[in-house]
Amino acid sequence: QVQLVESGGGLVQAGGSLRLSCAPSTLIFGIRAMGWYRQAPGKQRELVARITNVGTTNYADSVKGRFTISRDNAKHAVYLQMNSLNPVDTAVYHCKVETFSVDYWGQGTQVTVSS
Repeated sequence: QVQLVESGGGLVQAGGSLRLSCAPSTLIFGIRAMGWYRQAPGKQRELVARITNVGTTNYADSVKGRFTISRDNAKHAVYLQMNSLNPVDTAVYHCKVETFSVDYWGQGTQVTVSS
């Protein structure tokens, strides 16, 4: 069974940076998009950034200009570079891989930004 392994979360001060990584335990075929979502306490899960198999990206308005999503096609991995972090970015960040038949979710990595 495919598992998505996330890493890179942690505690950082406001203004700092983190880089999240997500890679599958086995190669996934038929990927059409990969993305990062986040869920803060008491809030619904929301899209942070998404990149398609042709490289088209979209971002939540709140992270535009601060976060950058990228992917490694050979490893089927996806990354999220997060700069200028602020406390409102505190959440559990989940990786998602969309294929043409099924979607996969990672268990999440905690990002905490202190003021």
